[in-house]
Amino acid sequence: MISKEKIFRLIRKLHSSEKTSYLVGKTNTIVLKVAKNANKREIFSAVEKIFEVKVKNINTLIVKGKIKKRQKHKSYRENWKKAYITLKEGQNLDFVSGSE
Repeated sequence: MISKEKIFRLIRKLHSSEKTSYLVGKTNTIVLKVAKNANKREIFSAVEKIFEVKVKNINTLIVKGKIKKRQKHKSYRENWKKAYITLKEGQNLDFVSGSE
């Protein structure tokens, strides 16, 4: 059993891009930025508890941080973890409409 505090530390925020918008409409998949130390089981239970939906499948990957150059200086962005969460048929998460 995962505590409520840990659940909210696992899921960072919704990842928004053209590809994720396409996936939501086509395959009923949402994409979230999650903690780097989170595993699939923890993400699975956290999403089901927070959003009250049924999860079909979860795929995770670590996005490598980019090197940024400014004049003579180099800086490195941090690596982060992304989770592709496929919802079961009939399940829906609508972040846009909110309240009516």
